[in-house]
Amino acid sequence: MKRLLSIELQKIWRNRSSRILTITYFALLGTVALLASVNFNFIGINARLADLGIFNFPYIWHFNLFIASYFKFFMAIIIVSMIANEYSYGTLKQNLIDGLSKKEFVASKFLTILLFAAISTVFMFIITLILGYCFSSYNELSIVFTDLDYLFAYFIRITAFFSMCLFFGFLIKRSAFAIGFILVWYIIEKILMQGFRIPGFLSDLLPLESMYNLTKEPFTRLSAIKNLETVSNNGHEVVRDYGIHLSSIMIAIVWIVIFLLMSYKLLKKRDL
Repeated sequence: MKRLLSIELQKIWRNRSSRILTITYFALLGTVALLASVNFNFIGINARLADLGIFNFPYIWHFNLFIASYFKFFMAIIIVSMIANEYSYGTLKQNLIDGLSKKEFVASKFLTILLFAAISTVFMFIITLILGYCFSSYNELSIVFTDLDYLFAYFIRITAFFSMCLFFGFLIKRSAFAIGFILVWYIIEKILMQGFRIPGFLSDLLPLESMYNLTKEPFTRLSAIKNLETVSNNGHEVVRDYGIHLSSIMIAIVWIVIFLLMSYKLLKKRDL
C-alpha cells in the first residue's frame, strides 16, 4: 500500500501542473477563513458575514464543509489529468511492464484519492475549529463537537466525486473531455429531476445528487433567512431536513464501489 501511494505521489509532485493545482486546491480551502472579514451592504446596513452567526458552533460545521465541497473541482482536474497523463506519457504501460498489476494500478489511484480526501477533511476540521473559537458565541465542548457528522459526510462526498472523476478519466482518457463529460452529466441529472420530474427516491439514487444530499445547503438554517421565509409564508415556518442519513451515506458508498469496479473493468478489457 505504501509503495503504491509513493509511486502516485511522485508522479503528481513531479508534474508541474498537478503540483500547482494541488497547492491551489488547499489554498482555496483556506480561503473559507476569509469569509469572516467579508462585509456586505444591504438596504443601507453594513455588516460582516461573521456577525450573521455563520461561524457559530455547531452551524459552522455545516456551512464550512458545504462551501469547501465546491472547491473539489480543482482536485477533479488533477485526478483526470493523472489518468490522461498515464496514457499520454506511456507510464501506464511501463508500470505494467515493471510488474504492477492492473488491479494494483487502480488501487494506487484510489489510495491517492483517499489520501487527498482525508487531508482535505483534516484541513477543514482545523480551519473550522479555529474560526469557530474565534467568532462563535458558543464555546462549550458539548456544542462545539455537535454536528461533527458533517465532517464524515464531507469526506464521503468528495471521495465519491473523486472516484467518479477517476472513472471518467479511464473512460475518456482526455482530461478536458473528461471534465466536460462530468459537467454534461450534471446537466443530464438536472434535466431528469426538473424537466422529467422523476420521483424523489429515484433522483436520490443519481450519483451527483446522492453526493449533494450528504451536505445540503445550509443557508436556510440561518435565523435571518428563517424569519424572512416565515414572514413570506404568512407566519408558517418552513420545515426542512438538514440531517445526514445513513441511506444517503450508503448510496454514495455504493457509487464509490461502482466507479472503482467500472474503472478496473475498463482497464482490464482495454488493449494497452
